[in-house]
Amino acid sequence: MEKAPMLLSGHQALTAELKNLKSVERPAVVKAIEEARAHGDLSENAEYHAAKEKQGHIETRIIELESAISRAEVIDPTKLSGDRIVFGATVTLLDEDDEEVVYQIVGEFESDVKSGRISYSSPLGRALIGRSLGDDVEVKTPKGIKFYEVSAIEFK
Repeated sequence: MEKAPMLLSGHQALTAELKNLKSVERPAVVKAIEEARAHGDLSENAEYHAAKEKQGHIETRIIELESAISRAEVIDPTKLSGDRIVFGATVTLLDEDDEEVVYQIVGEFESDVKSGRISYSSPLGRALIGRSLGDDVEVKTPKGIKFYEVSAIEFK
């Protein structure tokens, strides 16, 4: 089974979500199913079908989270150093217009581009891993090729 790198904050968030699903969401949907069953004919019972569908989504998410947590390799970026971009690094880039953009390289489950957290497996993440300060980076994106220069690498 392949390990999945993850920051401590990401691991804690997944663990909290799993706990909430198991202790709050799952019991609530079971109760909703029981109540809908009490209304009689299940073939035309929209509440029952909606609750069963929600239960399916919850169970699927629980399986996903348990798998991700069991495969997690928790990495603390404050314990890292060096002059190359690695998982957990916070990278400042200059784009073609000399505009600064800052991204932290994170795991797939914790990525959020709007928050400046990109997955190591995203096109930009893959292009950045292993690069050094001052390197030029070319990234193929759905909107075309983008060019960046690495202007800072931090481990925080």
